[in-house]
Amino acid sequence: MTPEEFKDMRPFEPEELPAAYDSLLADPMFRAVVGMVMPQIPAEALGPMMHGCKTCQEFQYTFIRPLLDGVIKKCTQGLTNDFSQLELSKEKENYTYISNHRDIVLDSGLLDMILFVEKEFDTVEIAIGDNLLIYPWIKTLVRINRSFIVTRKGGIREMLQSSIRLSSYMHYVISEKRSPIWIAQREGRSKDSTDHTQESILKMFAMGSEGTPAERLIALNMAPLAISYEYDPCDWLKAMEFQLKRDNPEYKKSQADDLMNMKTGIFGYKGRVHYQAAACMNDFIAALPADMPKNDFYAAVAQEIDRRIYASYRLYPGNYVAIDLLQGDNTCADRYTAEERATFEQYLAGQLQKIDMPGKDEEFLRSKLLEMYANPALNQLSVQREA
Repeated sequence: MTPEEFKDMRPFEPEELPAAYDSLLADPMFRAVVGMVMPQIPAEALGPMMHGCKTCQEFQYTFIRPLLDGVIKKCTQGLTNDFSQLELSKEKENYTYISNHRDIVLDSGLLDMILFVEKEFDTVEIAIGDNLLIYPWIKTLVRINRSFIVTRKGGIREMLQSSIRLSSYMHYVISEKRSPIWIAQREGRSKDSTDHTQESILKMFAMGSEGTPAERLIALNMAPLAISYEYDPCDWLKAMEFQLKRDNPEYKKSQADDLMNMKTGIFGYKGRVHYQAAACMNDFIAALPADMPKNDFYAAVAQEIDRRIYASYRLYPGNYVAIDLLQGDNTCADRYTAEERATFEQYLAGQLQKIDMPGKDEEFLRSKLLEMYANPALNQLSVQREA
């Protein structure tokens, strides 16, 4: 049984699920959303189907897997993966996957499809920020979907206590529950696709255990994970947000904006999608000098996670086209055909057309879109030059 201190943040236990199902079924918005995304389920069958799921993983198999199957078939050109650098076995499946952040919902969802459906391992426990839980039914649903809650609100003392509890829970999941975890390398998505690991996240990892900082991080079995989309369906929304923030530094997204991003991210077209797992970080961390200053230690670990993610990107023709369009030359012309360049430019024009806003700065928006596609390739090229 999970310790009481984690009760309000962890996924639901099996005996808690019936009450959680009832609270969802009583919520008109939840029922409306299910009707939109799963129209094949008759309204009168929803309750019995939910109550037939005795564990969170049974719920995922019954409801989440079919949804993600549909997303992969309708919204991608295929989901591929390579986990060959990890020791994936029933004894060694409890990694903390720390990944770049491309989509609010699908980053962990598609990882689950790879681990659970293809490799027949447990689904991950998912770290999710409470800023996304804008309605009570969403918080209930994500906890049914094996999520644990990351607190991002409060004063300094409250945030410190929340971080210690979060870290303690992650160590408990890896060492006691022996379940894998997914967590993003930074808070929020990288709007320009320049993925950097926040050192503060690594410091949080080390708060809830014993030993040296290195021993605490090694205990979590961190595996960097690179998520690569051929097309980001939210790219035009991100570009628009860049201009809105440029024109008004006080701009903040509304709840409606967050829901729009979630919906677009799930159901928008992504082209080819690839998940590439890098080797576990334990050997690298163990080899760092024992007397290394703490700040230097966390900086070194963060930089190595970034390097492994950059090296693991699956790049597509559009990434190289974007570099040449951004730089105004043909440096990468040997990596794509004229037809592939025309296809990407046509895609770019279509995404720009979706942006409807006062004072639309098309040149600025286009440059931001190009940066989103160029940056992964530029980062990978920088790693290759260092090798």
